[in-house]
Amino acid sequence: MTVILLALSGGAGAAVRFVVDGLVRSRLKTALPWGTVVINISGSLLLGFLAGLVMRGQAPESLLLILGTGFLGGYTTFSTASLETIRLVQSGRTGLALVNGVGSMAASVLAAAGGIGLSLLLR
Repeated sequence: MTVILLALSGGAGAAVRFVVDGLVRSRLKTALPWGTVVINISGSLLLGFLAGLVMRGQAPESLLLILGTGFLGGYTTFSTASLETIRLVQSGRTGLALVNGVGSMAASVLAAAGGIGLSLLLR
């Protein structure tokens, strides 16, 4: 049953990623792949929040497994961010590649920490 729930939630996460990326791309027409940036940062924030709840026993570990590994695993995309960074380098946009690669990673880590911090508010 767990594998089925993981597959279903992962598929849902991928579908939401597709929609969010399309919405962001339609509004922000720049070389920087803002859709992927928004997706990875928001996914990191949510994963941090879920992990924080589980760490303090405020949510079951199964929630982190299904929503964290499943939904957010399907929603976030490190591989796409990596490929988009390489494409920026190939197109001569080294500065944007640096912002995308390093900036996205740093912002995602901070967002995960922020999510854990937000979970503290729900005591």
